[in-house]
Parts: sequence; C-alpha cells; structure tokens
Amino acid sequence: MKRAVVIGATGQIGRPAVAALARDGWQVTAASRGGGRDTGWPDGVRPVRLDREDDTALAAVVGDGCELVVDVVAHGARHARQLTDLSGRIGSAVVISTVSVYEDGKGRGFDTMDRPDGFPEYPVPIREDQPTVAPGDTSYSTGKAALERDLLAAGDRLPVTLLRAGAVHGPYSPLPRELYFVKRNLDGRRRRVLAFGGESRFHGTQVRNIAELVRLAAARPGSRVLNAVDPDAPTVAAIGAAVDAVMGVRTETVSFDGPPPGPAVGKSPWSAERPVVCDMSAAERELGYRPVVSSYAEGLPETVEWLAGRLAGGRDWREAFPLLAGVYPDLFDYAAEDAWLAARA
Repeated sequence: MKRAVVIGATGQIGRPAVAALARDGWQVTAASRGGGRDTGWPDGVRPVRLDREDDTALAAVVGDGCELVVDVVAHGARHARQLTDLSGRIGSAVVISTVSVYEDGKGRGFDTMDRPDGFPEYPVPIREDQPTVAPGDTSYSTGKAALERDLLAAGDRLPVTLLRAGAVHGPYSPLPRELYFVKRNLDGRRRRVLAFGGESRFHGTQVRNIAELVRLAAARPGSRVLNAVDPDAPTVAAIGAAVDAVMGVRTETVSFDGPPPGPAVGKSPWSAERPVVCDMSAAERELGYRPVVSSYAEGLPETVEWLAGRLAGGRDWREAFPLLAGVYPDLFDYAAEDAWLAARA
C-alpha cells in the first residue's frame, strides 16, 4: 500500500484531503500539532503530533520514505527547503498555495488592494500563466510566491503540484467569510448593506474540491501549478441569498455603487472593486479533474450548520473566530449600519 503523509491534517483542508486519500487506497499518516483525528476518517489513518517548524520531527514522520507528502500549511522559502531536503525520501508532493500570488499588468495584487487605485485588474478568468508577485517574506502573498519558486526549481528532484486556492470555504475554517451572513441571520437582521452594488466576485474554493484535486495529483505526480477554485464564482449578493435559503429566512439587500463609506458599512469579506475569477481548464486537462461539489450553493449547508454550532449558546464571534476578528474587526457594527440606513431613508 502506498504511504502518504499529510501535514496540517486536522485543519479545514487537511480533514477532507486525508479522507479522500484514504478512500483512494493510500495508507495515510495524518500529522498535526495536536495529533488529533477526524471522526470521518477511516480506522486505518494514523494520526501523529508534529511541530512543523521542527526539521528533525518532520524527517521522523516521513521516516525511511513515502510516496506522497501533502502540505496544507507550507509558507515561504524555509518550508520549501524542508521539503526539498527530504526529496530523496519523498516520491512527490502536493502543496497548497493561493490565488493571492497573482499580479496584474500594473504591478498590483492582493498586497496593494487597500491603496488608492491599488486594486488589481485581473483578466477574467485568471489562468496559471498570469504574472505573480515577487517572492519574498514581507506578506502572505510574497511568502507563497517564494514557496512556489523554490519548489518548482527543485522539480527534477521532487515533483510538486502547487494548488492555488481561492477563498476557501467549508467547515473548520479559521476565516469563515460566510459568517458575515450567518450571524446577521441568527441575530435577526433582516436588512444588509453591500458595497459595489452587491456585484463583487471573489472566487471561492470548497474544501472537498481541493481534496479531489489532491487525490488526482497524488495519482499523477508532476511539477505543475494549478488553480483550485469552484465551478462557479457567485456575486456577494448571490452568496447572501444562498445563505438565506439554507437558513430559511428572507433578507432585504440594500446595495450601493462604489466602495464602502467606512470599515463597518457594506464591507463584506468578498467586497472587491473588480472581479477575482480563476480558470480551471488546466486542472481538467492535466488531471481529468471534475468537481465533487458542483456549485457554491451545494457545499453551503454543511458550512452554515458548522458556523451556527460554533456560535451556539450566545458565544462571542470574536472568541470563536479570532483570526476572522483580527482581519475584519468591524464585520458586525450594527449601530453604524443602522445609522447609515437611517440617513439614507
């Protein structure tokens, strides 16, 4: 039986990736900081504790060798070196990257979005040959670009499939954008405000679709970069309507043209001045990929159920999702919303 090591196994992407590989006949070692296991994993999955920053510990988990390493949490040149240093013991790797490495023709990318005229103008859709930001260590995007550069340079020693994920969604997310709508519905808010006419499109990625790409890439090793996004990229208004449908509520959307007037009015986690939509034809061509979750709405019920459960008993959203609160501290400033709506009436 072929052996696979999944690093970051108990995270949002790692859980379904482990399950997909195990179903496909892999003997999976599921490595994570806590060493836990998911209830959906088959009994044959072996969970182990791993401090990712400990080179010796990682080498011990790989052991004498394995046919596959799936790295969900790799970032930067250091993590690339960790993997390439073990290339003699690893058959191939699948590593999660991000669409935030893309840059437009004017040098704008995700790191410039908050600057005047800094929002990138990407082609629709974005293909994998779109230019990327310079590798470095100054941001999440530049770190992922450095990871990609170094792993691809070592492709003769370690075949690596890099999957550029979009706005990842599904249960166990530390940054659940869907909370923007779910919490409002739970709080009885029946009006919501969206900037840019509610037409913003920021391509998402359902975790089970990522797991399918991992499974297929594991079976066809090679050095390549592939987008990893859903079949559709609904507008933010359509996402809100889909959440309403799952939760059985009706909400009025109040939208306006242009950017949010402030951080607390109309600014959702999808709010984007221009579309960020990616092409999936390369994965279809190279891996024979077909999505297992055929639309954003199809994967939404499990996400909504998980989010509602995390907030059960009146739990503060900032305690439940500290990373989300750090990135979007003003998501639920209802007083600011109400004041804006009252002034508009």
